[in-house]
Amino acid sequence: MKMLIVDDHPLVRKGLVSAFSAEKDIDSIKEASNVEEAVNILHSFNPDIAILDLRLGKEDGLEIVVQAKKEGVSTKFLILTSSSKKEDFIRAQKIGADGFILKEAFAEDIIYAIHVLARGKKFYDPEITQSISSEEEELRELTPRERDVLLELGKGLSNIQIANRLYISENTVKKHIGSIFSKLGISHRVEAVLYVNNSIGLNQ
Repeated sequence: MKMLIVDDHPLVRKGLVSAFSAEKDIDSIKEASNVEEAVNILHSFNPDIAILDLRLGKEDGLEIVVQAKKEGVSTKFLILTSSSKKEDFIRAQKIGADGFILKEAFAEDIIYAIHVLARGKKFYDPEITQSISSEEEELRELTPRERDVLLELGKGLSNIQIANRLYISENTVKKHIGSIFSKLGISHRVEAVLYVNNSIGLNQ
């Protein structure tokens, strides 16, 4: 997997490069600090995934996505930003960004988002999606990560197996399971299996 990191702060770029250094499926990473630089690298390097900030100094980071879409670039775009504004999220969605995650996220959450995009799916930070949707049904009260954990629970997997499948720690899995049980009003793994098997919404 080839990656491009676009941020006008060198420390942020270096921090991300460091966080990804242990990922075996990330072959090479390039960096850019502005729109022009990023677009040039997109053409010459053809990264699988580009992580970019919304604001690159006085420039709009989403302009990179706009240009890439116009030119048919196949790169997946993950927006990594400190902005939790509803309008920024909606704008990113409309122009075709594949993911949106806040900079306050843990490194493992960002890595998880990357793997989701690599599988051809979308990833939107639970904090953003939850703040936008005020009327959620029982299943929609779960974060995307909790839904993923619940699906794996439904397959009868152990905590360590779920951790390996979702690229998170076993301790994180335990926390998610506790939250899932609380939100869904269940108290045992067997109930979770039954819940998944009887829930059409989880597979949509």
